[in-house]
Amino acid sequence: MEQELPRNHPPVVSPQLWQAAWAEMLVKEKAHARARDALAAERRRMPWMAVEKAYLFEGPDGQMSLIDLFEGRRQLIVYRAFFEPGVFGWPDHACRGCSLGADQVSHLAHLNARDTTLAYASRAPQADIARLKARMGWEMPWYTITDSFDADFGVDEWHGHNVFIRDGDRVFRTYLINSRGDEAMGSVWSYLDATPLGRQEAWEDSPAGYPRTPPYKWWNWHDNYAAEAAPDPKWVEVSDAGEAAFRNDPETKA
Repeated sequence: MEQELPRNHPPVVSPQLWQAAWAEMLVKEKAHARARDALAAERRRMPWMAVEKAYLFEGPDGQMSLIDLFEGRRQLIVYRAFFEPGVFGWPDHACRGCSLGADQVSHLAHLNARDTTLAYASRAPQADIARLKARMGWEMPWYTITDSFDADFGVDEWHGHNVFIRDGDRVFRTYLINSRGDEAMGSVWSYLDATPLGRQEAWEDSPAGYPRTPPYKWWNWHDNYAAEAAPDPKWVEVSDAGEAAFRNDPETKA
């Protein structure tokens, strides 16, 4: 049955009045975007905490260390998902909230291109995790917690994304996003904004010496990163033109 609109909905106006209202709201949208960028810049200056304990996980091929979860990359984001006995949905499903979040995960190739790995971790055995991933169509690496990792990093009773960076075999915890902050996670940008190196683009406010590349240029089709060592010249031309038009448009200018 078709539902009626709420009685107290906003007024219906002409295209001209709508455009004026949108332009007024856009000023606030841009202020919000700049505040979000400033917050991410502060995250990149958060102190790091050395991880001294040797944590162990179970993966599809056996036992793995926290270092192994990086898959050779410099940054790691570990989401603690609740899929285990005692959680609503077991054994057919993971927690509904965690599952909704898993459905939002963007294609991992784009994160990997920024030297960043995303992994999920639960206390369910690997056989159950494999079954769940196949049922739900999820492709992120998903490991079994075997020790106090979840308790030590504040995610034993509630979900959350812990962020790590490594220097060789040394691992550092850099950030934690949990509670309502978790609901917005899933896009390439929400993940990268939580990391110590950020989006690694030239416009960002990052400490001196941090990796920076021009925006847009590193973007690629998710199946083409490995094949293309440098940005395609045609894509550079297209993205330059698009960026110039974007920057010169007063309505979209950041």
